[in-house]
Amino acid sequence: MSRIIVVTSGKGGVGKTTTSASFATGLALHGFKTVVIDFDVGLRNLDLIMGCERRVVYDLINVIHNEANLNQALIKDKQCDNLFVLAASQTRDKDALSQEGVERVLTDLAAMGFEYIICDSPAGIETGALMAMHYADEALVVTNPEVSSVRDSDRILGMLSSKTKRAIEGLEPIKEHLLITRYNPSRVDQGQMLSLEDVQDILRIKLIGVIPESEAVLQASNQGVPAVHMEGSDVSEAYKDVVARFLGEEKPLRFVEAQKVGFFKRLFGGK
Repeated sequence: MSRIIVVTSGKGGVGKTTTSASFATGLALHGFKTVVIDFDVGLRNLDLIMGCERRVVYDLINVIHNEANLNQALIKDKQCDNLFVLAASQTRDKDALSQEGVERVLTDLAAMGFEYIICDSPAGIETGALMAMHYADEALVVTNPEVSSVRDSDRILGMLSSKTKRAIEGLEPIKEHLLITRYNPSRVDQGQMLSLEDVQDILRIKLIGVIPESEAVLQASNQGVPAVHMEGSDVSEAYKDVVARFLGEEKPLRFVEAQKVGFFKRLFGGK
């Protein structure tokens, strides 16, 4: 049976698409047949991060409007046999999405045997975001450790509990997971960022992981690969931990303590 997971946040630029790409890739690496869908109609970039932008011929809107079928629009990932990408349109606007069309696409993907359907939501509370979350079974709520990002995520939690199919029909609520990205414990210690405890106190949902602030994210995006593939990096390890926790494994939080600078490093200025 398919599980639909929306990756969402209120604020833009917090790492939703980076997370969608790495989370979907991580599930596929565990052997699950997985598809990741870009709902950011008009501003697509999931295909860039997945390294398949030149292979996009048909997109989500083409499928919704019966201009192509899923077999034509799905792009098979070159590194994971179980992973597929459904790109957003660059030439339409969000009004081209319809609830009935999205439901049909999700139903057809489930019929094709996809075990996980990851919906990469656009920022904010417009049509694309509402469509991405409407049929979700679970949600990864992505936030940075700053007040405006956390406040906007709190607003998204309100929408998940009131505007989704599960909420409207009185079904079991969407399972919510908190993912904190761009976390820098040294800046937390200096009072420049909210602490993990601060964020959890405000949002009151279970923490599934912490992704450290790292240049590896930019390097991955420039190379057109999900950050989880950046072997040896803190970001890759953190995303692997997130996927493992999602699948039920017990994993201690890493990368949440400031690194203590040793005597010789202080003496020689880190040279």
